[in-house]
Amino acid sequence: MSFARMVSVSIVLLLHAVQASAQMPENCVLTTVTGPDRHVLSCAGNLVIEMDVATEMGIVNGPNDLPERVTLSQGTVLIEVEQGGAVPQIRTPHAIAAVRGTVYAVDIQSESTAVFVLRGAVNVRHRRGSSKSVDLTAGQGVDVTPGQSLEVKTWGEDRVRALLSRLGR
Repeated sequence: MSFARMVSVSIVLLLHAVQASAQMPENCVLTTVTGPDRHVLSCAGNLVIEMDVATEMGIVNGPNDLPERVTLSQGTVLIEVEQGGAVPQIRTPHAIAAVRGTVYAVDIQSESTAVFVLRGAVNVRHRRGSSKSVDLTAGQGVDVTPGQSLEVKTWGEDRVRALLSRLGR
């Protein structure tokens, strides 16, 4: 993909507690839900991203006009990708997650990113530095902190509940 094409399909979503300001692709729909307040972005290619109101996100579509890369700078999201649909790479300041048909959550803090898988499988690696990656399956999570090795853990019920409650789950 040429640089000009990449720039032309870059979509930036800045979602704040008071308002949602978005320049979205034609093949995505943004809705707001309550209990707790959050936004749901549904895109062609069977991609659904549910996010808390503090999420800041950018999307780059590929040549097939399906999301190819999602960049998250803050917030908490629940991502649902159905097999055979869009397979975007998720990038945070600390991690890169690649999926193939799954449901998982990403939580970005100032010093780390947590990734937890509810269904399917996700490959996670550091955004910078180590090229080592880990594969997560349902019930597993990893905290990605710069300079720290990746350690796959089965998350306890309390941690899962605390993360998912911010997304009304």
